[in-house]
Amino acid sequence: MAEIPTRDHPDNTPDPAVRPLRALVAVSKTLDPAIETVICIPCFRRPDYLRRTLESLAGQRTSRRFAVVMVENDASRSESVPVATEYLTSGKLTGLCVIEPRQGNCYAINAAFETALQTFPAATSLLMLDDDEVASKDWLKQMLRTAEATGADIVGGPVFPEFDEQRKRGLRRHPAFAPAYEASGPVPVIYGCGNCLIRRSVFEQLGTPAFDLRFNFLGGGDTDFFYRCKRLGMRFHWVAEAAISETVPQGRTSLRWLVTRGLRIGAINYHVQRKATPTRWLRAKLTAKLLAALPLSLVYAVHAVLTERKGTIAMHPVTVAIGSALAAFGLEPQPYKASKIVS
Repeated sequence: MAEIPTRDHPDNTPDPAVRPLRALVAVSKTLDPAIETVICIPCFRRPDYLRRTLESLAGQRTSRRFAVVMVENDASRSESVPVATEYLTSGKLTGLCVIEPRQGNCYAINAAFETALQTFPAATSLLMLDDDEVASKDWLKQMLRTAEATGADIVGGPVFPEFDEQRKRGLRRHPAFAPAYEASGPVPVIYGCGNCLIRRSVFEQLGTPAFDLRFNFLGGGDTDFFYRCKRLGMRFHWVAEAAISETVPQGRTSLRWLVTRGLRIGAINYHVQRKATPTRWLRAKLTAKLLAALPLSLVYAVHAVLTERKGTIAMHPVTVAIGSALAAFGLEPQPYKASKIVS
């Protein structure tokens, strides 16, 4: 297997003492370094879903040339590699697949973006999909058109859930699944990287690693990344037409999962805010604010019961508030550890 050195310094010199080499396990017949658009896909134990993702990319209605960078984040099982190899060697897609040996959400995402930036030096637009998502036919065209027309640094789009069970479709409005915005236009920030376009200049300003490894097993490295971009004055745009669908397995519609999701969002919110509070006094104020949010969340819950008439939606603000308070005392879920991932 060939190996791709990763870069840790602004001058792009390798530092293998800090980051181990990533193994190149699949590559298309040709790789044109002049390609300007790269789609990144972190992969973990969902080969059947990945096949659907890649098929949707192969079927994009666009004249733009693009490459795909896949990162297998399970070095022991590597279930994504045969699927990646099939699509790359058959000519359906152009790109490569590497193995990131260190398991964790942020390790995988960083590996994808770093490999893309290194392999395609002319790339100006880097997009990301998860390996359980399916892109609509005009997704890439819409994302690129919006980025060019608006000059936005970051473009986001909706991810719509597809539920295995008919009776679970009422959860489309649940905050864990509903898109952040409904209409296209400038937005203050986006929250997730499951459907995004990021300009190369963004990575150049933020440096490496782009996604903070403190969020590696909690999740939320994307939320932290985008809030850091916001603080630097970068511009965000939402394009409602660039739709992605996400397969939601039965395990992710259970009451237990929804509660854990709320707790995790609360913990992420705490850590993102804590990074902006450098002194003990400010951190104490943040903790007090989060504790005060607990009774307020009950008011939101009552309002949600009256408007949505669905208990799982109503309890979400409460679980988020509890999650933030628990995180302030060092208690939080770790859903991106391999043994705890629901696939």
